Amino acid sequence: MNSEKEELKNFLQNNPKTNFMQSPEWAKVKTEWKNEFIIVKDENGNIKGTMSILLRKTPIFGRYIMYAPRGFVCDVHDKETLKKLTEKSTEIAKKYKAFIFRLDPDVLQSDEEFKNIIKELGYKTKKNIKDINQVIQPKYVFRLDVKNKTEEELLKSFESKTRYNIRLATKKGVTTRVGTRDDLKIFYDIMKTTGSRDDFFIRPLSYFQKIYDSMGPEHVRLIIAEYENEPIAAVLPILYGNKVWYLYGGSSNKHRNLMPNYLLQWEMIKWALENKCDWYDFRGVSGFKSENDPQYGVYKFKKGFNPVFMEFIDEMYIVYNPFINAIFNFTKGVYDKLNSIKSKFKK
Repeated sequence: MNSEKEELKNFLQNNPKTNFMQSPEWAKVKTEWKNEFIIVKDENGNIKGTMSILLRKTPIFGRYIMYAPRGFVCDVHDKETLKKLTEKSTEIAKKYKAFIFRLDPDVLQSDEEFKNIIKELGYKTKKNIKDINQVIQPKYVFRLDVKNKTEEELLKSFESKTRYNIRLATKKGVTTRVGTRDDLKIFYDIMKTTGSRDDFFIRPLSYFQKIYDSMGPEHVRLIIAEYENEPIAAVLPILYGNKVWYLYGGSSNKHRNLMPNYLLQWEMIKWALENKCDWYDFRGVSGFKSENDPQYGVYKFKKGFNPVFMEFIDEMYIVYNPFINAIFNFTKGVYDKLNSIKSKFKK
């Protein structure tokens, strides 16, 4: 049993399509969902593909939604492996009477070979996405290529203003430290301040503790920026396989002129270098189409590190029960409209 776990761990750590959300550890974070883990092996008994599927029961006739965040983990041009993963997911759908299977692979929009394979396997893609909130995972991301790079090479590749702000933070006395589980309370308070300032939803402290307990200490790190021994910003990145992801981060309302967020990004990038990663993932970006967009500032901040802009393939799905799916989409549409009206009244 231990050898099987070790084999799985080695496969996930070394496959370029591995994502932390496709790990057994992340499934422990998402305890509000059921989890089924699929493994496909070759004729010699070696793992050649995996997929972690989350399942949640809906109020619609007690039926389940299946979702594989950033699945598949395999050679995405290996049609036979993709076929077997799909067949096994269909078996799970029958077991739970699921009405739809959704997934958003780590595959670029430009990958026509993959598109042709999934079309043959019966997948459809979600077209005409007009709102970033219509997708579960970011469709557009920035990734920084850190493979075989040195700190000096990366710093030189950043925009001059970004380099300046990283050095300014250090020059002005901002320091960073790796926090402990107890420091998650500091992180949470900073996140609440950020959420209130920038008007976005913040998960409860227990959620961040669950991430820390499930992913740590190997795969998660809490980094806190301080000025004169006072916490002024904090981030929670994830390390898995060949990438580090910037998962959560925030800053207090004080000393923002000291540029702690630039220094924290640099600390996370250095963590990726220390672990010989290929990529540092800034996660989602929007607001790049117009300087008037409220999110343009975030886009500009991340762009200053000179990352690669990536557009992922549209969300994929297989509908197993069109009738139930139609009812679900209708009720969800009504619910979303009511929430939108409530939000406008609150403002």
